[in-house]
Parts: sequence; structure tokens; C-alpha cells
Amino acid sequence: MTKSSQRRIGEVILDLNNISLSFGGVKALTDISFNVREHEIRAIIGPNGAGKSSMLNVINGVYRPQQGEITYHGEHRRNMDTHAAAKAGIARTFQNIALFKGMSVLDNIMTGRNLQMKSNLFMQALHLGPARREEIAHRMKVEEIIDFLEIQHIRKTPVGQLPYGLQKRVDLGRALAMDPKMLLLDEPMAGMNVEEKQDMCRYILDVNDEFGTTVVLIEHDMGVVMDISDRVVVLDYGKKIGDGTPDEVRQNPDVISAYLGTTH
Repeated sequence: MTKSSQRRIGEVILDLNNISLSFGGVKALTDISFNVREHEIRAIIGPNGAGKSSMLNVINGVYRPQQGEITYHGEHRRNMDTHAAAKAGIARTFQNIALFKGMSVLDNIMTGRNLQMKSNLFMQALHLGPARREEIAHRMKVEEIIDFLEIQHIRKTPVGQLPYGLQKRVDLGRALAMDPKMLLLDEPMAGMNVEEKQDMCRYILDVNDEFGTTVVLIEHDMGVVMDISDRVVVLDYGKKIGDGTPDEVRQNPDVISAYLGTTH
């Protein structure tokens, strides 16, 4: 499935400059710079161990780089804080699903609304007027996401009983419940069959196209990356070896040698 329409790609909203990250002397990222534009789908690719997930963790504040600077919507930061990232509209899915397995699909997605809830815990516990009205409004939003992702039939099913592909869809739903401006997706199609991948591609394209959400995507399926991405940055052993449109990256000899040529 390819991009269905030409979205208006905006100005740079995230700029990563000279990012370096080490763990006990082991370099995970070395002097990496690239940017993300509003409304685009920006892919990060590379072999296993290239530093892709580490880069997402830098963007949303899980890791704090030893060197470099992050600029998000014009605000310069030495590093990002996880809470500040969430409040700034950056949502994240994870390579290893981190859902609440004993909770229903609806309740898992509802947890993504926590930051939007204004009433205090006392009011929520007693279901007092404002808290009750607020919960109804948030549940309506969650039901919209459930409809969008076509998972009405499992809305009350405990997540732990679902097959892997549907759990991935619920994970996306929880991230969407945060009303993100930027969505970070860490291998959203890992472990899926062809049909499930096609569905996930469609949801990602619709999120980007209909909601205007900027997407930063890690994905190993090169067919998917080349079909749905506007630009691609390529990492290898924690260093950037390519950056450009899918066609430019496809023809980059360093990329062919380090990644495309060895795995495909």
C-alpha cells in the first residue's frame, strides 16, 4: 500500500544536531544529525544494533545523550524529558509491546488519555460531576479510536488473549489516545503476516493523512519503508550513512553495501 495522497509537508519541527550517546564506553550513537518535517512520514532504517531504537529513546527522553542538541518546535533542549515530551505531543509505541495484559482493549487505550484528564483523583474516585463528564468525553474519544482501528469486536477482550497482530493495533490505539502531534513507531509491523502488515500500513497512512500527525517510523520491511515514507535516514553501527528520499537512499552505495545489499 502506497501513499494515497500528497500531503502538504511543512517546516522542520524536530531537529537533532550532533547527537552522541554512550553506555559505559560503548557508543550507541555517534554525531548523528537529521530533522523531521511537519506532516511527513520519516523512516529510520538500518541493521540490528544500528542504534534505531536508541534514537527514538533520545527523541522522547528515555535516554539523555552526552552530546548534541534537540530542537522541537523552535525550543532548544540539551535533552528531552519523557513527561515534557508527552505534554508536547510526542507519543510512542514500543518494539516489545508494553500493554496491560489483564485489562480490556478499551481500558488499555483509555490509559492513553491520562495526560488529558483535568479532574483530581478524589473527584475521579467518587465520580463527582466534572470528573464523570470528563470520563464520558474521554471514553467517546477512545470509542472513536476503536472504530478507526476496526477493533470494535474485541473492545472488551483482555489484551493478553489477543493474537500478536491485534495487540500491536491496540498499542497504536493507546498512542493515538494521547492526541499526538508526533507519533514514534518502533517496528509496528514486527511479527505480522502480510495481511496484518497491509492493515497497519493503511492505519499509519490514514493517521498521517487524515489527522495530520507526523510519523517517525522504525521498520525492517524495506518494501513498507519505501512505499509509505517521505524521507529515510539510515544508521549503521550508530552512525548515519544515508539520508534522503526513498529513491535516493535506494541508490546510495553506502546503504547498499551496509544494509540493502546484505539483507535483500
